[in-house]
This record gives sequence, C-alpha cells and structure tokens, in this order.
Amino acid sequence: MSVNKVILVGNVGKDPEVRYLEKDVAVANFSLATTEKGYTMQNGTQVPERTEWHNIVAWRALATVAEKYIKKGSQIYVEGKIQTRTYEKDGIKRFFTEIYAENIMLLGKKPESGEPLVNTGAASVPDTQVPPPAEDDLPF
Repeated sequence: MSVNKVILVGNVGKDPEVRYLEKDVAVANFSLATTEKGYTMQNGTQVPERTEWHNIVAWRALATVAEKYIKKGSQIYVEGKIQTRTYEKDGIKRFFTEIYAENIMLLGKKPESGEPLVNTGAASVPDTQVPPPAEDDLPF
C-alpha cells in the first residue's frame, strides 16, 4: 500500500489562471506560498524564515471555485496529491512538480471586503471533491 497525500496552508501568490479545455473542462493553475518562521537555536545561531512555493492545479468544479473566490494573497487550505511530470526543452530534460488539488478551503478574510470567511471545520465555499482528470483532459 502507498499514500500520496499533501496538505498545505498558505497564501496564494497570483490570481488563478483558468483555462477551459474541450467539453468545457476547467483547469486552474496558481502558486501557493508556505512559510516556516525563522528562529534562534540554543547556541545562538539564527535560522532565517523560509518560504516554499508550490504549483497548484485544480480541475473542473474546483477550478471554477478558484476562478470565483481565490485571489492573490488569499489564505487557503489545499489537500491533494503531488505529481511530477517531465518534459524536454532545448535538449534538456526538465522536471515540474505540481499539487493536484482534491479539496480547497478558503481561510482568513476576503481581501476586498475584510469580511471573515468562517473556518469552523466547514468550507466557506462548497467542499468540492473532484475525481482526478481523465487522461484525455490533461493539458500536456
């Protein structure tokens, strides 16, 4: 048995880019920053804050939720799976790692109004779980 599960809580780095493929299948791509706070070790060594950037891919209903509700700076919870794909550019094999979202919850406040998006264990938008895309839906 194996498990491929990722849980991230962070801030969106840019507004989602949403495309519509054949049969009106929506796919959204955006970046998410997760930050580990800096600290001082017992011996006085300073460990600086560290930010990691993640490429998020949301399909179908989650993509339309992302298009409607997620904006740069939004704090969100993303649950999904990690997937690495390879491609060749200029004769060099490259790797690209993405998080395929299976669940997204909005956290914090709406940037434009300041109204809280209640996080009491329930999503502020419908908790939409989406099956993985069919092979013919993939954009690569």
